[in-house]
Amino acid sequence: MEISSEDALRLNVLLANVPRAIRIHESSMTLYGLFETGESSVKLNPSCSDEKYLKLIRAFLSDRALGSPGGYPFYLQRWTRMGRMREDSLERLLLLGDPSAVFAVVCAEGLTSELARRAWWAAEEAENARRMLQTREVVQSDTGPLLARYLVEYLPFESVSEIMVESVRMALQPGLLDESERLALWKKASRKTPYLVGFIAADPSGLPEQLPSRGDLNLHQNRLNGVNPEGDELSMLLLKLLSGSGQTFISTCRRILGKPTTQDVVTTTLDVLCAFCSAARPDGDGASSIGQLLAEADGFLSSPKAGRILERDKELSEELKAVRILSGLGRDVTRSLLGDSSAIGSLMRRKLEPLLTQATGLFDILLGQKP
Repeated sequence: MEISSEDALRLNVLLANVPRAIRIHESSMTLYGLFETGESSVKLNPSCSDEKYLKLIRAFLSDRALGSPGGYPFYLQRWTRMGRMREDSLERLLLLGDPSAVFAVVCAEGLTSELARRAWWAAEEAENARRMLQTREVVQSDTGPLLARYLVEYLPFESVSEIMVESVRMALQPGLLDESERLALWKKASRKTPYLVGFIAADPSGLPEQLPSRGDLNLHQNRLNGVNPEGDELSMLLLKLLSGSGQTFISTCRRILGKPTTQDVVTTTLDVLCAFCSAARPDGDGASSIGQLLAEADGFLSSPKAGRILERDKELSEELKAVRILSGLGRDVTRSLLGDSSAIGSLMRRKLEPLLTQATGLFDILLGQKP
């Protein structure tokens, strides 16, 4: 079985004009070509079922673009055996009218801003946008803001918290959304906890609607002035947490862990917290349980690094202990409570109650709300 002579003629003419990308609207059985001067379309005339005919069309396109009717999967295997795909081979994948071939392009290390522009025309899909925004050149191109705005507009249709987090994180990269768009998304985050996680993952120090600094910030700044340089990172962390940006970050984390919806929300938030407070755990060693973290936190106060700070400011002992514990609340701790459970919602929160209760208390200490 072959494609109709009419379609073959039209497609040969379209390909002779060297399109930059091809896409197929399956519902209307229309093929579109992207050219430097605009678009061109070919209305397909199936001689069999639409599904079978589309396979014939894609085999035809593959034969012309790749020299093989086997299409994208066969071509990809051949090229990966020979080494990393070159830009010219990626360009040819965009001529197949095959969404899976487009996905291969957006995930490729050789993705450029021009290829991203063509790929986005060929397949406007949220996953493609997220993948392309992992490439710095694409983020800095004219296509970057288009992808970010699409992700924001598509968020209401996402149902998986991990994907929501990643969409927000990708869209919030510098230069993609303007301030009004960031604020609008932040307001929606008040009803969608995963959006908040995306915000802290994107920029924990630059959250919108900053809270004021803690009232005793200036006092502690004066006391810590001149701390031994070896203790600078830790003292700077403490002062940062007392500043407006730090208070906003801690307050947001408190909101997220106050009633988390999924395990992804919890683990991603804790990952961000550990990274933010890493100066309190420069050796990177964590703990496998809440009990271990609490046991070693008191010993940390006697360490030389913490001691240099406490010599000047004894009132920060609880804050020092808090950041030490928060810096170790990694995935091993959550795993010790959850085991292999895939629980979400209220059941998950019951299992994680020791961690969530402890975290809330530590946040209150850093927010100046000591019991």
